[in-house]
Amino acid sequence: MTVTLDSARRRELALALVGERGFVRVTDLAAAFGVTPVTARADLDALERGGAIRRVHGGAVPAATSAVDLRPEREPSFEEALATSVRPKEAIGRAAAAMVRSGQSVILDVGSTALQVARALRSRDDLVDVTVFTNGLSIALELEREIPRFTVVVTGGSLRPRQHSLVHPLAGSMLDHIHVDLAFLGCNGVDPVRGITNANLPEAEVKVLMLRAAARAVVIADASKLGEVHLGRVGGIDEVDLLVTDDQAPPLLVRDLEAAGLAVQVVPTEASAADLTARATP
Repeated sequence: MTVTLDSARRRELALALVGERGFVRVTDLAAAFGVTPVTARADLDALERGGAIRRVHGGAVPAATSAVDLRPEREPSFEEALATSVRPKEAIGRAAAAMVRSGQSVILDVGSTALQVARALRSRDDLVDVTVFTNGLSIALELEREIPRFTVVVTGGSLRPRQHSLVHPLAGSMLDHIHVDLAFLGCNGVDPVRGITNANLPEAEVKVLMLRAAARAVVIADASKLGEVHLGRVGGIDEVDLLVTDDQAPPLLVRDLEAAGLAVQVVPTEASAADLTARATP
């Protein structure tokens, strides 16, 4: 026999579930209590008005939750991101590009830091026969001038405005059929416990495929991304080989990441391209 719960009891149980799980979806509550999603949302709205929980996209979290923000996030445009942390991103880009050898295949993710990798690759006159796969239109256009020295392959997919990136549907069709030497992955968060995360779910899904397609995965993230956690999970710390970040990274966070098993290369912001190439040479 189905037991019908009154609103007060439903909300009491919903609050307990949010406290126990840290995040509860509207659909989960509707199924658990035998009510419509509209009713489940109304229960959560009432709890939020009382200050007991915080509503987020698709459900609710405890009112005090701050470590993981599950709300849809307003991402800066590609151009806005490009104008921030310019010198750290340039240093990270040079360090990443210094890892590439002639004849290798590379995945280069979307983003302003990845664009700096592309620019640093262009400046490497010693590189030939490099194949670059990318889902970033800005990356592809940056590298177009190096054809035929570089082969540039765009993944395809649906265009995300403001980010100039290609995502599902169809973005994964190519990535499922390649295996590259190196993947350079951007992200919005790197955390010792929750791993590599991204603010946008469609982009996070593509990054997961990139991670799987590479023999070696390198995360490129300036210091502002360290300790951050966002909605879309890309992978655990143990699924990537190296983090390249800048010298503004908090030493304690760097130690925590290394203790969790992630190799970290902290790049001096003023490091020259020659220094980085020499350091990357076996």
